[in-house]
Amino acid sequence: MARACGLGLLLALLLPVVGTSLPGTVVRLNEAVLSYVSEIGKAPLQQALQVTVPYFLDWNGEVRQPTRIQISNVHVPQFNLKFIANLGIRMLVAANFTFKVFRVPEPLELTLPVVLLADANVAQGSIRTPVVSISACFPLFNNAAVLEGSASVAPGLLVPVQKHIKAVLRNKLCLSISNLVQGLNVHLGTLIGLNPVGPESQIRYSMINVPSITKDYISLDISAVLFLLGKPIVLPVEASHFVLPAHVGAEGAMATVGLSQDLFDSALLLLQKAGALNLDITGHLKSEDNLLNTSMLGQLIPEVARQFPKPMPVALKVRLGATPVATLHTNNATIQLQPFVEVQAVASNSAFQSLFSFDVVVNLNLQLSMSKVKLQGTTSVLGDIQLTVASSNVGFINANQVRPLMDTLFQKPLLDHLDALLGMGIALPSVVNLHYVNPEVFVYEGYVVISSGLSYQH
Repeated sequence: MARACGLGLLLALLLPVVGTSLPGTVVRLNEAVLSYVSEIGKAPLQQALQVTVPYFLDWNGEVRQPTRIQISNVHVPQFNLKFIANLGIRMLVAANFTFKVFRVPEPLELTLPVVLLADANVAQGSIRTPVVSISACFPLFNNAAVLEGSASVAPGLLVPVQKHIKAVLRNKLCLSISNLVQGLNVHLGTLIGLNPVGPESQIRYSMINVPSITKDYISLDISAVLFLLGKPIVLPVEASHFVLPAHVGAEGAMATVGLSQDLFDSALLLLQKAGALNLDITGHLKSEDNLLNTSMLGQLIPEVARQFPKPMPVALKVRLGATPVATLHTNNATIQLQPFVEVQAVASNSAFQSLFSFDVVVNLNLQLSMSKVKLQGTTSVLGDIQLTVASSNVGFINANQVRPLMDTLFQKPLLDHLDALLGMGIALPSVVNLHYVNPEVFVYEGYVVISSGLSYQH
């Protein structure tokens, strides 16, 4: 079982892994991944092919003598994989088997070249995960040869021994491949679990339909559902079916992952519903560079100076009632926030007193990057922050006069807060111990593409 899981995980690289419902994601694995799997898959495949050979009944005079036969070595010099359109993956394995026949008086060593052809069909399982099955398997045998230095053997013995070995391998090799695939299916069945996004939020992937398979790639439509406190995040407008265009991302990449606009909208809606985008900005009154106090505001707003003759701490209560809006254009990703900012001061009785409030519009540039299996982001402000006075308990406020101070007080804490949130990242579809290597992120009109290599680490 351990051997089956070992190569099963390697074969998992060939499969678009996991998914859920809309909003959509597409995982496309290209021809380049087949060479990688062929390379790292040889060793575990050799182990899987070391099957048990039952005793051979050898005539010794008039008595049948059971003779033990053991596979002492399996060497796989060739392991080729290719996509078969509308089916799955075709496997060609060239293997050289070395057998030890424990006959009396001296053991006999034989070599037997075998070519194994197998087709793996990839379908959608009942629990919306990929299911792989061997649809065809054909072992092709060459003639066995006695190893140089081994004891001589009469043709009358070599022929029945060879016939016995071939009969055993004809059934057991294909069964071994089939068992390996079954181990893979057990592993893939765990991929529908929840991946954490934040302390109270998760993302779950699952397949939407059967995979699309061409001679160049295998592609899987995946849905990504975000959860907050166990409840799914539902967009106010029904998400449209996401189709990943051909020839996007980096040429020659092993994996191409397409993320729809709806996935970004769902992630921002989750942050807004969780209250994660809200923040309180405060300062230390005794700090020399602290601008968050009534003395600084009083220089711009006379009524503040009148109500607070002594400097008192000020806090900015930033609350996001409206859902952030993400916009994806070619080579350009932006987010617009429209927070409500209330400016409060500590009164003489230590209670907070509302001074005034602003409706704010902030346009942000979103820079996307990858770390292992997570998509992360950082932000920077685009243009000027727009301020509109919403209410005031300190008389008339000239927004243009207050804007430079508010920009200084508001901008850096907001960006630090957003970058901390976006830095947690969202896990992309993957399997255990599989990492994205040297990923590149591309922004297109209405969707994002990650092109990447893959690395399986035991």
